[in-house]
Amino acid sequence: MGLRRMGLGAAAMLAVVVVLAGGAVWWSTAHETPLSRHLPTELKPRTFPAVSTTGLDPSRVRIIENLRREFDANRPGTYYSEGVEEPWCADFVSTVLRDSGLPLRNPNSGTWRIPGVYTLTEYFQKAGKLEPATPYRPRPGDVVLYAPEHPQLRQHTNIVVSVDGDTVTTVGGNQEGGISALTYRLADTFGIVGYGVPVR
Repeated sequence: MGLRRMGLGAAAMLAVVVVLAGGAVWWSTAHETPLSRHLPTELKPRTFPAVSTTGLDPSRVRIIENLRREFDANRPGTYYSEGVEEPWCADFVSTVLRDSGLPLRNPNSGTWRIPGVYTLTEYFQKAGKLEPATPYRPRPGDVVLYAPEHPQLRQHTNIVVSVDGDTVTTVGGNQEGGISALTYRLADTFGIVGYGVPVR
C-alpha cells in the first residue's frame, strides 16, 4: 500500500511539473518574456507592432490594415506568388498594395504582381516614387527596398509600419517566421536602396 501511494504521489508531482512547464511555454508564446527570447521562431509570440495611424492619409491606413490582416493570417508564400515556388517578399508587397487599392503594374507582364525586388525597385524609379535612403525619413506604408549587399537581408523588400525616433519597424513576407516584423535604426542605411512611395 505504501509503495502504491508513493507511486501515485510521484505521478501527481510529475503531472504538476508538466502542467507548470507547459503553462510557462504557453505564456511565453503568447507574451514577450525573458523565456521567449530563447524559443525557436515558430514558438515566439507573434504580435503585430504597435502602430498609430493618426495623421496618415487613407491609402497608408489601408496598407497598415492589410499588413495587420496578413500578419495575423501568416499564409504561405505560394498564396502571394499565385502558386509559384519562389522567394516571395516582393509578391507579398504586391499583394498588400493591390488589396489596399494601389496595384502595381509589372513592366514585363502587365499584371499587378511584381515578383522580383530588382523589378520592384525599377518600377518605383520609373514612376518617380523612389526616395533615397537618406535624407528621406520613411513613413508608414513606404516600401523598403534592400540591395544584394545588405548585411542581413540581401535583396529583399518589406513595408514600413512605424518610425519612432531612430527606430524603423517593418512587416514583410519571406522573413523568419513567414510574415514577421523587423526593426532597424534609421541611421543604418547601408544596403538600403531607398523607399518606394506607393501613395498615388
